[in-house]
Amino acid sequence: MAGGGGADRREMVRKYKETPRPAGVYRVQHTPSGRTLLGAGPDAPAMLNRIRAELRMRGHRNHALQADWNAYGADAFLFEVVDLLPPSNDPGNDAEGELETLLALWREKLEVDGKY
Repeated sequence: MAGGGGADRREMVRKYKETPRPAGVYRVQHTPSGRTLLGAGPDAPAMLNRIRAELRMRGHRNHALQADWNAYGADAFLFEVVDLLPPSNDPGNDAEGELETLLALWREKLEVDGKY
């Protein structure tokens, strides 16, 4: 099958790579105990997917979180993006510093009792 589909695919890949990732703060909460893992990353939804996958594969590096997952199952957990940074086209933008600040604000705001 011949065709010019390669150019379309390259264009789609280029557009995907140029799309800003949703940087922000995410939370994984064990709802029965309230224990919470709060984190930030350059692609918050992808981080939540990674954490879910690691827990399903029984390979998450946080042993307490993994133990609760093993004991209570997926239904006992809340996975959510709690805040996103607005996309910036400024090359001098300190996204990492902004993420750290945003994470600190959410740690204060949520007043997490139990932490992973």
